[in-house]
Amino acid sequence: MKKIAYTLAIVATIVMTLAACSTKSETATDGANHFRIKRGTNISHWLSQSEARGEMRRLHIQEDDFERLQKLGFDFVRIPIDEVQFWDEDGNKLPEAWDLLTAALDQARKHNLRAIVDLHIIRSHYFNAVNEGGAAANTLFTSEKSQEDLINLWRQLSEVLKDYSNDWVAYEFMNEPVADDHEQWNLLIAKVHKALRELEPQRTLVIGSNLWQGYETMKYLKVPEGDENIILSFHYYNPMILTHYGAWWTPIGKYKGKVNYPGILVSKEDYEAADPEVKKLLDENQYTTQVWDINKIREDFKDAIAAAKKYNLQLFCGEWGVYEPVDRELAYRWTRDMLTVFDENDIAWTTWCYDADFGFWDQQRHSFKDRPLVELLMSGKGLEN
Repeated sequence: MKKIAYTLAIVATIVMTLAACSTKSETATDGANHFRIKRGTNISHWLSQSEARGEMRRLHIQEDDFERLQKLGFDFVRIPIDEVQFWDEDGNKLPEAWDLLTAALDQARKHNLRAIVDLHIIRSHYFNAVNEGGAAANTLFTSEKSQEDLINLWRQLSEVLKDYSNDWVAYEFMNEPVADDHEQWNLLIAKVHKALRELEPQRTLVIGSNLWQGYETMKYLKVPEGDENIILSFHYYNPMILTHYGAWWTPIGKYKGKVNYPGILVSKEDYEAADPEVKKLLDENQYTTQVWDINKIREDFKDAIAAAKKYNLQLFCGEWGVYEPVDRELAYRWTRDMLTVFDENDIAWTTWCYDADFGFWDQQRHSFKDRPLVELLMSGKGLEN
């Protein structure tokens, strides 16, 4: 009997030890990771929104770019990627893009830059389709197959990226959703979140609001509660008449008059000189009546800040910036106000962008095209350890 009791005691001890180890293991993988961000930029028009392939694409972004960003004072990058660059139409992987992405993540880590991998454009959803006449091709929110395809893209991405530290690489599973109903996007968030959490329980996920990640729709956003490893994201380019002045791809880019900032953006004289189509846009956006200044930006950010507080999550402005042809003094005034509001509310940010038409670096000439902008960007708060 003593032997049996002794044996049972040993078995009980082993069971309790295993249970304790199991609990310890769960505790170790539970809770927030250390993915911390503050000042960054988008490595855009490389693995996304670009027709360059082969040598031209390979040479476009290299290790010296990551070294430069670190030395300037950035602490992370957002890397947009497109489905068409990573998979062919039959769903087969295109190896070169995968190699470029993993090399970029290795180089970012080497130079102390965290990275967000952003699935920017997929075949079933393009954020600018409404402006380019292809909105009917956006099937993501009406097709179960398209939604499963999106999840499958992330299953494959996860398989390749899962060994990167949770402290250094995050996933943004879709850029600028454009759903007819906010609840369509909320339901898709829940699906993708569930699938990714089954694969990677602690990976930081960046989740944005519906309708181009607009600040106006943050109040409708629903994110899984109790998950500490989520960052909430919004984009901000307002007022578009300033940030996109002369931009050929936007209707407001047709305005050719003067823009003022801060204050009333368009004078009565410039309004009267505009053609009827442009006048309509000026009226719709209150560009001749609304005062635009730092207080307007603060007001616009309120819903986004409230959403972050509601879920107790980090807030992140994933895109903001000024088109290159815009008067630089106007651009700097707006940028300075944006940075002030970011710092007041501990909002992380990535400018749009590093080296394209909103950027500060000229990759062709291998030189700064707007050094004062970089100096201004680095004048605000950095990452606090």
